[in-house]
Amino acid sequence: MVPKELRHKVGNPPEAPAGTTPPGSSLVHVDVSGLSHPGKVRARNEDHFIVTRIGRYIETAITSLPPGEVPERADEVGYALILADGMGGHAGGELASRLAISGLVKLVIAMPDWIFRLDESIAEDASQRSKRRFRHLNSLLIEQGAQNPDLRGMGTTLTAARNMGRHLQIVHVGDSRAYLLRDGSLHRLTRDHTYVQLLIDTGQLSQDEAADFGARHVLVNALGGSDEDVEVDVDQLELKSGDRLLLCSDGLTDMVNDDAIRQTLIENRGSNDVARRLVDIALERGGRDNVTVIVAAYTFHSSGPA
Repeated sequence: MVPKELRHKVGNPPEAPAGTTPPGSSLVHVDVSGLSHPGKVRARNEDHFIVTRIGRYIETAITSLPPGEVPERADEVGYALILADGMGGHAGGELASRLAISGLVKLVIAMPDWIFRLDESIAEDASQRSKRRFRHLNSLLIEQGAQNPDLRGMGTTLTAARNMGRHLQIVHVGDSRAYLLRDGSLHRLTRDHTYVQLLIDTGQLSQDEAADFGARHVLVNALGGSDEDVEVDVDQLELKSGDRLLLCSDGLTDMVNDDAIRQTLIENRGSNDVARRLVDIALERGGRDNVTVIVAAYTFHSSGPA
């Protein structure tokens, strides 16, 4: 879950002078890149990811209004980053992660009204929408598995992040992680839905003991499988200029600890360079699993947040 120091109360957009439109999400520049590798041990890559650019605009084609009365063009744009790490026999894991991402995109497209800003009246609605979508995907994967014995029990993690202007929403199931680098400090934004994390949370296991725990990859919450009930974590935070976001599968975090992730995010400038370097480090250290990363850096213009 998002650390307390990063949490914020979602507020209303700033007031704009008369005759203008308030600053929108077009005020943020996002440098984003993604990379996936099967690793050195696995024959099949069961990870999938997607980066989408979401937007709306209004453009004045012709008018009798005085100049400046309405904008010539007003834009709202943002990015959605989605990563899934599948599990299951035969081709089940690869199919589960693929269906989860494509299914989520289709559900979003089918929505008649899209949310582009988060204020106090909309934030809860946005959270509930995301939870309903993930639960729908859970049912879809269970249904697909029931129809084919070779796919029975297939499932996937799913971690998604979407910025709406300066607001970032994180939706999460499983143990693929989201991190935020801010002012040189690395913050984990998600909680692993694993058996070992459950033992840590209940005080039955220490962090040091968890590193060598044999069942540390056993998921207690995922999309698909056989459980109709799925716990969906939804959080949001306010982005600052210079923030860098990382989404990754456990193929990275098993091989590369948080200190090395932090250092890589700091030392490399472009998101493409960061993504490549993180995957390379995981491979250099054994590459025992599929490795997938999405890296995004956020820069706001002068009228956006500092």
